[in-house]
Amino acid sequence: MNSLANRRIALIALFTLALDQFTKQLVYRVMHMGQEKVIIDGFFKFVHWGNTGAAWSLFRDNNGVLALVALVALVVLFWSRHHFDAHTILGQVALGLVFGGILGNLIDRLMIGHVIDFLYFYLHRRGAEDIGFPAFNIADSAICIGVGLIFILSWRNETTMTKVAQPSA
Repeated sequence: MNSLANRRIALIALFTLALDQFTKQLVYRVMHMGQEKVIIDGFFKFVHWGNTGAAWSLFRDNNGVLALVALVALVVLFWSRHHFDAHTILGQVALGLVFGGILGNLIDRLMIGHVIDFLYFYLHRRGAEDIGFPAFNIADSAICIGVGLIFILSWRNETTMTKVAQPSA
């Protein structure tokens, strides 16, 4: 992988990290822990929730273990990045998003002992409990988008390789 590709990945990761940390600091300074601010009633609100678990609060109260897992994931991803589609711009975006997202949540875990989640989508049901998607943040979004792009690129490359491997009739 050339140095331009590495620089692009690093720039995207740094931009993602900066945006993630800026938005979390804004929430941290403006809202109290547990506070909610409805933006679109019955659909979206800003919240200030702490998450010591992973996605959807799985493995709750295992912040230290999850910080170690994130650190290992960063190292493994860094050393294996050449196995991904990093020679394309889309591959570089994908890796940059994943690196930046992992770093953003890792910083939270190490600095404040939990990840700040602040985006909450839900559906209000009359006379019943709201149905909500777990709260998340910019880092979570970056990781999901980056991993999704990696899957799409892998699938696309596999399809292309299969077509090339088949002899023409």
